Amino acid sequence: MKSAGIKKAVQQIMLGTVTGSEAAARMTLRSIKAAGYDGLELNRFMIHPTPFLVRVMTKAAGMPTGSGGKLNWKSLVEEAGLSVISLHADLGSLEREADRVAEEAKGFQTDTVVITGMYRFDYGDEKAVRELAQRLNRAGETLKKENLSLLYHNHNVELLQVKPGLRAYDILLSDTDPELVNFEFDSYWFTDGGADAKDWMRRLGGRMKLWHVTDRGSRQTGPAMTPILKCDSMELGTGNMDLDGLKEIALHNGIQAIVLESHKNWIDRDPIKSLEKSAEWLNQ
Repeated sequence: MKSAGIKKAVQQIMLGTVTGSEAAARMTLRSIKAAGYDGLELNRFMIHPTPFLVRVMTKAAGMPTGSGGKLNWKSLVEEAGLSVISLHADLGSLEREADRVAEEAKGFQTDTVVITGMYRFDYGDEKAVRELAQRLNRAGETLKKENLSLLYHNHNVELLQVKPGLRAYDILLSDTDPELVNFEFDSYWFTDGGADAKDWMRRLGGRMKLWHVTDRGSRQTGPAMTPILKCDSMELGTGNMDLDGLKEIALHNGIQAIVLESHKNWIDRDPIKSLEKSAEWLNQ
């Protein structure tokens, strides 16, 4: 994908198993740079020592955070010749310590903070979702004063209907102020949720600032009693998603960066081999 000004990045969640020490992290970041990526998308819960609950949850999801929270990520990223595309945070932390989040983002020389989908939040409750939109507006206003932008990253729960014909994501689009809140769209999660990702990307238009991408398919790793395979993420260009069609819409929307995030179903269980394979599609 060679479009002027659009950067290619790797989501840090892929790297927990290969950044457990300074030496391992340095080697991993060199591999990322060599594969043609421009930067990383960092997570606050991975650049600080990770709470026990987060370690348990991410390990159960097949994406352990590892012990990279003890490392100097600013130095490692700079040494590798990479940049930080954005910084993921949780809304609660942003509401409690916006100044610290802003300071960290600026320290990594990024102007973008991303809020991910809320853990244990009822996206089927219309009142709660409308309140969430207002919380995002307030957080976005706070960050704007620091010359930072706030994006919201979806999973599949935002597709829940709060009432017939109205989904949680509809409310997040309509009730947030484009001057304060925009979006990092994850086409894999909406496809996984049964939605037409292209339609949603067209609807987002210029509010889609970053594109989270992975392919979708299956990898059978052993004998199976039936041909029914579990869907999971795949390396770009090896699954069943229309990535070329999605790419055209993303470029039309004027995205600032494309961020790779695949989940545990890696070639030889190796995230480095996986991101290198995905880079072939990104760089073609």
